Amino acid sequence: MPLRPVEFHVLLALAGEERHGYAILQEVAALTDGAIELEPGTLYRALHRMLRDGWVVESARRPAADVDDERRRYYRITPAGRRVASAEAERLLRLVTVARAHRLLTHA
Repeated sequence: MPLRPVEFHVLLALAGEERHGYAILQEVAALTDGAIELEPGTLYRALHRMLRDGWVVESARRPAADVDDERRRYYRITPAGRRVASAEAERLLRLVTVARAHRLLTHA
């Protein structure tokens, strides 16, 4: 801890559902209102680390063949990945609480 921002964003993108790489890139951009647009190389390096650490796994489930591309790899968050993401969210919440107490935020 703390997590690299790219890892936290990927875990957030996977928290709701399994996704393939391009869908992860799209979800991160959507979650950040376009403020973060990950490069594919950055994403796949992060996924490699998270696979190694057991935070994500490749999913064996596939969409219907007529809407799938067999080259895609789908990823899902593991219980360990969810715990890591939750711990990071709690850490960030504590920082925001301190920032509010010091009147560093203009939004409630």
